[in-house]
Amino acid sequence: MLKPTERSLDSEPAAARASASKPVPSKRAKPRHSGTKLFVLDTNVLMHDPTSLFRFEEHDVFLPIMTLEELDNHKSGISEIARNARQASRFLDDIVSHAAGPMAEGIPLRRHDADSVSGRLYLQTEAINGHIPSSLPIGKSDNHIIGVVIFLQKRETHRQVILVSKDINMRIKAHALGLLAEDYYNDKVLEDTDLLYTGVRELPADFWDDHGPDVESWKREGRTFYRIRGPLCEKLLLNEFLFQEGDRPLLATVRELSKGAAVLETVRDYTHARNNVWGIVARNREQNFALNLLMNPEIDFVTLLGQAGTGKTLLALAAGLTQTLETKHYSEIIMTRVTVPVGEDIGFLPGTEEEKMTPWMGALEDNLEILNKTDDEAGEWGRAATSDLIRSRIKIKSLNFMRGRTFVNKYLILDEAQNLTPKQMKTLITRAGPGTKVVCLGNIAQIDTPYLTEGSSGLTYVVDRMKGWSHSGHVTLQRGERSRLADHAAEAL
Repeated sequence: MLKPTERSLDSEPAAARASASKPVPSKRAKPRHSGTKLFVLDTNVLMHDPTSLFRFEEHDVFLPIMTLEELDNHKSGISEIARNARQASRFLDDIVSHAAGPMAEGIPLRRHDADSVSGRLYLQTEAINGHIPSSLPIGKSDNHIIGVVIFLQKRETHRQVILVSKDINMRIKAHALGLLAEDYYNDKVLEDTDLLYTGVRELPADFWDDHGPDVESWKREGRTFYRIRGPLCEKLLLNEFLFQEGDRPLLATVRELSKGAAVLETVRDYTHARNNVWGIVARNREQNFALNLLMNPEIDFVTLLGQAGTGKTLLALAAGLTQTLETKHYSEIIMTRVTVPVGEDIGFLPGTEEEKMTPWMGALEDNLEILNKTDDEAGEWGRAATSDLIRSRIKIKSLNFMRGRTFVNKYLILDEAQNLTPKQMKTLITRAGPGTKVVCLGNIAQIDTPYLTEGSSGLTYVVDRMKGWSHSGHVTLQRGERSRLADHAAEAL
C-alpha cells in the first residue's frame, strides 16, 4: 500500500479529470456492461480524500478489510495523512451506525437529502482466500486487495469491478493481471493546466466592428470607461484584463457585467516613470496588469502566476511598501511561505519563529535589496534609515501558527503558494479580516511538495474558484525580466 512518503510516486501529468463525483473509465478497458459499477477503494484514496466515499454518485463502493486495517495503522499523529485517516474512519462509523438492514446487502451512502450520492457501501464480511495469483507475494497488503478485486470480478459478472488507487505501481500490477484500475481524479481542478484562467484576454481584430456600433464612453477620475454590447460580453469575467495591439492599442479591465453588456475601464499605465511604484516600473504588459491589481484597494485577493524571474515577488513587495509606508492603507506587511526544501533537509534551526523562517526568506532579502537601491538621492545614510523602517513594517510568519488568527489592515503575501494544498490555502485566506489584502504568488511548474501535482495544487484551486469575483483578480506573467541567462535557462533547461 502507499505509505505517506510514497505519495510522490504519483507524478503523472494532470490527465482528464472526472466529473465532480466519479472517476474517468480506464482507457485500457472499454465498458462491457451497463448499469452501476463497483469501485474497490485502496487505502491511499481515503487518506488522500476522506470524502471520496461520497464521490461515486449512483455507483457502489467496496472496502476490503485490509483497507480498514491500514486506515487504523495510519490514524495516529498530527500529519495531514493521519488527520485524513481519522476523518475517513469517522465517515465510516457514521455510515455503519445508521445501517438498517444486513451489512452484506450494502449500506446506503446517502446520509441526508442534500447528498447526491445514491450508491451503497459494501464492507468485506467474509474471508477471501486463494485468489492471489501465485506470481505475487502473499504477505503484502496491496496483493490482498488485488485478490479481493479478482474475487469480486468472478462474483459480480453482471457489472464492472474497478480498483481505484493513487499508487501507480499497484495500478500497473492490476492492469498486468487483466483488471480494471484507475487513479482517483476528483481532486484535479482542471483537465489540463493549459486551460487554467490567465486573467488576460486578447481582443480579436474585428472587436470594434462587432461591439463598436452601440458603444458608450465617459471619463471619471482620469479613467476612460466604455460600455459595450456584443457576443464577447457573455464570455468575459469581472476584473479580467483585455488588450488589443495595433494603431490604437487598448489596455482595459472588465469593471461591470450585465446581460449582454460589459463596462470596460482603461488601466493605469505603470510602465511610465511618473506612475512608478516604490521606484519600480512595469517592464511588460502583464506586469502592468499585475500592478493595477496590487495597487487597487477594492481588490482584496490577488493571485500571480509565472515562471522564475517574471517579477512576482518584487511587484508584490513594491506595491505593499507603497501602500504601507506612503499611503498608509495597510498597517504592516506579513510574508509567509511553505517550508518545503528543494533538496535534503538541513535539520532544526535555532532561534525565534522569525529567525527560523529567515533562511526560507532569501527571496524577500534579495528583493528588498533591489527596492532599497531605487532611491538614488537618499545617500548611504538615507538608504540605511529606509531599510530599518522597511524591516520594522515587514513581519515574517510561519504557516504552522496561522490557525485561529485574524489579520486586520494587513498586506499578506503568500510566497511559493503552489506548495499549498487546497485545504491549507483555505485556512490561510480565511485569516483575512477587515481591510486586509491577500496576495498569492507561485509557479505551478515548481511544486516541491511530494503530494501535489499541477492539477491539484492549492494555487490552481484558488485561481479557478476565485475568478470572476468582483474583489479578486489574477494575472499569469509570461515574460521573464530577471536576466537573459535566467530567461534562456527557463526555456532551454
